[in-house]
Formats: sequence, C-alpha cells, structure tokens
Amino acid sequence: MMMRRRGPGLVRGVARVAVVSGTATAVSGRVARRQAAKFEQKDQQAYDEQAGQQPPSEQQQPAYQEPAPTEVDDAAAQIRQLAALRDQGLLTEEEFGAKKKQILGI
Repeated sequence: MMMRRRGPGLVRGVARVAVVSGTATAVSGRVARRQAAKFEQKDQQAYDEQAGQQPPSEQQQPAYQEPAPTEVDDAAAQIRQLAALRDQGLLTEEEFGAKKKQILGI
C-alpha cells in the first residue's frame, strides 16, 4: 500500500518557513537602518543648532554694568585735578570729599 502525500511535504514546508523568515528579517533590518539614519540626521541637526548658539550664561547681561572706559578715565582725571587743587590748598578736605562723591555718583 502506498501512502499518498496530502501536503507540501516536510522539506518544502521548512524551506518555505526559511524563505518567509529570511524576507522578514531583511525587511526588518532595512526598516531599522532607515530609522537609525533618520534619527541620526535629526540628532545632527539639533547638535548643529545648539552649537551655533551661545550658552545662556553668556547671552545674559550682568546685573551691574561698569561705566564705559571713557567715563572711568574722565572721572579719574577729574578726581586727580581736585586732589591737585586740594594739595595746593585751594580746596578744603570737605569740599574735595563732596565733589569726589558727586563725580562718582555716590
């Protein structure tokens, strides 16, 4: 008595499973590579944007700004002239102190 096959057979079934799983693996790998490339591109853009900006601490202005160098030089020159007048006896110590406070804005 001879047995008749009803299905594709064991070897053919295993081969079909191997082909299907191999195709699925290939497709899955391609999708993963595409996603990785897309995320890498987004990360690079974000890095480039961040690198082009200054850190927030450097962007902020200090609460106290020193006077411009010309103002400091001018005030120092005026105080030196007052000190010379005081040394010559033309100004009293009180007049010198008052004028000095006025120049310095105290």
